[in-house]
Amino acid sequence: MKSTEIIVRINDKVSIKGNLNVPHNPTALVIFSHGSGSSRFSKRNRHVAEILNNNNIATLLTDLLTNWEDEIYENRFDIDMLANRLIAVTNYVTQISDMKHLPVGYFGASTGAAVALIAAGYPAIKIGAVVSRGGRPDLARKSLPLVKAPTLLIVGSLDSDVILLNSQALSKLNCEKEMKIVKGATHLFEEPGKLDEVANLAVEWFTKYLVFNTIK
Repeated sequence: MKSTEIIVRINDKVSIKGNLNVPHNPTALVIFSHGSGSSRFSKRNRHVAEILNNNNIATLLTDLLTNWEDEIYENRFDIDMLANRLIAVTNYVTQISDMKHLPVGYFGASTGAAVALIAAGYPAIKIGAVVSRGGRPDLARKSLPLVKAPTLLIVGSLDSDVILLNSQALSKLNCEKEMKIVKGATHLFEEPGKLDEVANLAVEWFTKYLVFNTIK
């Protein structure tokens, strides 16, 4: 495993950092989009990323806000700005020589799922698959019909409000799509074994739509 810290320059005043983990002979790259108030050091996303790495999928966990930007609460919910940041990160990392040949997917959590879906609908970048964990895809409602990448929405069975929001968003997606309900899980999937279920579902989805499609 090769681990590298990358720095993406957004403008003259703002640069954001990310942790890029690349296993030997990676088959795909998944970029994480965190929820509000979360970061590249999120234990939950790092756990999912580790399982992806164990399945030969490279991962990039990046902060879309600087520390001082994150102190302004409203920035955490500026979905369009964060989507532009994610697009900038995607453009940067896909120019790295070892990454250029890899198909790219997004893994979004909570509000970060909306950010990932808006970015995935942007026509100038090619995203092969999207996975949402306990996401708020409804916050990307205007962009949902533009998403072409196969999209998996994962929700805990005890997260009833978010199940409804995901069901409504699912109906607006025009791509290959599916919603999976993890039994006995709440919004953060903190119950024993539930986050592993999320990670395994993500591995299956990314393998099917990133790795397998590339092999074909």
